[in-house]
Amino acid sequence: MITIALVVAGVWALIRLLPVILVLLAALIIVGTVNPAVQRLETRGVRRGAAVAIVFTTLFVLTLFTVTLTIPALIAQAADLLEQEPVLRARGADFLAGSSLTAPFAETLRNIHYDALAKSLADRALAWSTRILEVFAYSMSAVFLALYLMLDRDRLRGWLFAVVPRSHHIRLSRVMMNLETIVGGYMRGQMITSALMAAFIFVLLTMFRVPNALAIAVFGGVVDVLPYIGAFLTVVPVVLSALPLGPIVTMSVLALMLAYEEFESRVLVPKVYGRALRLPSAVVLFALLAGGTLKGIVGALLSLPVAATILMLIEELRVVLPGEPEEIWSAALRERDQLSEEEYKRRADGLPAEQAAAIAVEISRTHHRKKSGSHAAPKASRQTGKRD
Repeated sequence: MITIALVVAGVWALIRLLPVILVLLAALIIVGTVNPAVQRLETRGVRRGAAVAIVFTTLFVLTLFTVTLTIPALIAQAADLLEQEPVLRARGADFLAGSSLTAPFAETLRNIHYDALAKSLADRALAWSTRILEVFAYSMSAVFLALYLMLDRDRLRGWLFAVVPRSHHIRLSRVMMNLETIVGGYMRGQMITSALMAAFIFVLLTMFRVPNALAIAVFGGVVDVLPYIGAFLTVVPVVLSALPLGPIVTMSVLALMLAYEEFESRVLVPKVYGRALRLPSAVVLFALLAGGTLKGIVGALLSLPVAATILMLIEELRVVLPGEPEEIWSAALRERDQLSEEEYKRRADGLPAEQAAAIAVEISRTHHRKKSGSHAAPKASRQTGKRD
């Protein structure tokens, strides 16, 4: 009864603290993203505090530049569309009236009244503004938490290693290193897909001579990271920007954007993220669907790194899945662990947890560089065992 009560209380606490947990996860993702740049500056002699300040300042400047480049241009284009709305609506109605299939929609388009629509949009804008402010507050909390985690890395890592038995320090350091690799792979996948989306939009709009192509392309690349609504936020501004050029250009832009969105979701995302996170394409699609179903946009954003982390923990914790021939692949992993643990005991004997943690991380990184194929070998052995 006590165990059941504790489990129920723990689940209730997790549900109540879910926003805080999401902020922590976002902060850890930010840390994993910027940490390689900080380490690169440290290897060049820059002190850690200065390196963190340089990286975060650079990110802030890039964000400010992106906002300055895109938002004013989009607002100006939206205002221009509102001024041309009567002309565009009449042109669209004439285009629809030219075909017997679309003729019934032409009269509907001519007789649109905006009073009820404007009231509905105003009510939704008020509700969304509150939600946007909440998301902005949580985002800033994640950024500052990531900043504090970066500055206090050694102390926090020492506390973590102090509560974990020394016999597990090497494995813990390897898990932390793999988590950093997973986050780095996830962010690389995000940057690749976003850059390709921005490049496609820029080429498409430039080809049709649409104004403000660069600003719209940058905006499309940024919002492309959002699952589900990202497709809407990329397609709609691009199509709206093509409206003044006539229905033929608008329909062509719409068709090409929808075709690229389908290509990205069905082919590009599974391939890019699967390669970056070492996940099969089917697992990528399933994780996105499961994350989106359970927790909407936030769940879809976190689904891929969570799935990669689960598979990594299964391998690191030696969880043998049904049908896995353990005796074929676990010997090499045990030998690797034994060598690392012996070296760690020799070098960290008598040192405090903070210094021991640094040594464990250094050993894990060194062994990972020497045996970069250590992950491929167990997988190959497993496949060989299944064939045998």
